[in-house]
Amino acid sequence: MVYFVGAGPGAPDLITVRGQELIRQADVVIYAGSLVNPKLLAEIKKGCRIYDSSHMTLEQVAEVIVQAEKDGKATVRLHTGDPCLYGAIREQMDVLDQEGIAYEVCPGVSSFCAAAAALDMEYTLPAVSQSVVITRMAGRTSVPDRESIASFAAHKATMVIFLSAGMVRDLSKELIKGGYGPGTPAAIVYRASWPEEKTVICTVETLAQEAEKHKITKTALILVGDAVSQKSYERSRLYHPEFTTGYREGSEGDGGEKA
Repeated sequence: MVYFVGAGPGAPDLITVRGQELIRQADVVIYAGSLVNPKLLAEIKKGCRIYDSSHMTLEQVAEVIVQAEKDGKATVRLHTGDPCLYGAIREQMDVLDQEGIAYEVCPGVSSFCAAAAALDMEYTLPAVSQSVVITRMAGRTSVPDRESIASFAAHKATMVIFLSAGMVRDLSKELIKGGYGPGTPAAIVYRASWPEEKTVICTVETLAQEAEKHKITKTALILVGDAVSQKSYERSRLYHPEFTTGYREGSEGDGGEKA
C-alpha cells in the first residue's frame, strides 16, 4: 500500500494526526527533502528505509515504490503542504495504476493556510473578497494562457501565488497589467510556520524592492489583494444579532453594518 501524505507547511506539529501515524507505521518513506521538515521523520520505526526525492526522478521514485510493494512493505510518499497543490502526484498515481498498486491520499495543511496564519489574516472578508485564486507564474513549468497572472488579476480577488518568489519583478508588472492598482496591498511570507518564518507587508508596486531588501528569492508565497490590509470590511451576517439561522432567531434588519 502507498500513502501520499501531506507533511504540512513546515512546523512538525502541523502534520495531521493521521499523517503522523502513517509515518510511524511506514516501512519506506520517500520525502521531498528540499521542502519537508526532516523532524517529521523523528518517529519512524526501526528499519524504515528513507529516500530523499529531491535527488530522484519520477522513474527512480517509482522503482523504489514498486520494489517495496513486491517486498510487502508499506510506503509513505511525503509531500510538503497538501499533496493536491503542486505536488505532481497525478503522474505518480498513473504509474501505480499501471502497476496495479493501491494507494490513498492523506491531506495536509497547505502553506497558503500557514501564510494567512502568519499574518493573522482572513482571505475571505465580507464586501472585500469572497474568492481566493491559487496560482503561479509561468516558469519552466508552463501555465495555460487563460490562467495568466494578468487574467486572474482582472477579477481583483485575493490571490495566493506559489513558486514565484524569484520572479517578483515580472509578477508585479503582470498584476498591474491585469488590473490591480500599484498601491494594492500585498505580502511576502517566507517559510511559513518554520522557525525562520518572515513576513513582509508591502504593495504590488514594491514587491520586488521588498523581496530584494529581505533577500527572499524562494520558498515564499506572495499574497495580493485588499484582504491583505484587513480593513474596510463588513461584519459577518452569520453572527449578527439581527440574522436568523437554523439555530437561533434574530431580530429584523440586514445585519450588514460596517465592522
